Amino acid sequence: MDREWSLAELAAAYAYPDPAPGAPRPWLRANMVSSLDGAAQHEGRSQPISSATDMRIFGTLRALADVVVVGAETVRQEGYRPARVRDEFAGARAAAGQTAVPAIAIVTASLELDFTLPLFTSPLVPTLILTGAAAAPDRIAAAERAGAQVVIAGEGMGVEPARAVQALAGLGHTRLLTEGGPRLLGQLIAAEVLDELCLTVSPTLTAGNAQRIAGGPSVAVPHRFELVSLLEQDGFLFGRYCRS
Repeated sequence: MDREWSLAELAAAYAYPDPAPGAPRPWLRANMVSSLDGAAQHEGRSQPISSATDMRIFGTLRALADVVVVGAETVRQEGYRPARVRDEFAGARAAAGQTAVPAIAIVTASLELDFTLPLFTSPLVPTLILTGAAAAPDRIAAAERAGAQVVIAGEGMGVEPARAVQALAGLGHTRLLTEGGPRLLGQLIAAEVLDELCLTVSPTLTAGNAQRIAGGPSVAVPHRFELVSLLEQDGFLFGRYCRS
């Protein structure tokens, strides 16, 4: 009989790999949604091609993560807010030694962000900003005055994906989740630091010129991922793919 999975069942299905002995290796997963014709957004936002079940999985993946990594443009377009406490996951997070909610880590070269937003004024854990060593000192100072923790993860203006992953791991964040956007995901793919993709295929068609889930220059050789699990609800497919 068809039934809705409980949050505990979803958490088990999407559990991060058990850490190896010694220093835990960071594991970076992405969570994205795509229409049947390859659009990652409709009119600049992902919500129109999402669903209630997609959002339940979205919330579950956040509840499992130490940190959510997101590009600055996505923060602006999607109106990002701080992660909220999920009572259903509070015990599991405490048992795993995690904070009550995952931190939000924003990848930005310019630090052109509105520091009056709740993401900076009322997070339960400080918002992180990943940027390069050449970022404008006045913008770094403004971010720190707003309560954000600035993490240098590149020699120039921008962020180097491998350094970002290691910098987050150095802060104790080894269960990493990125929600894009497409430009950031493309950079992570090109740098070969993405371990897993959780992809929702929405039974919708949008046409237009919306971005795919990953943008930027193509890789020399397509990266092969293996299907780990596939769920279905109301025509939406929820696939989980891991690096081969």
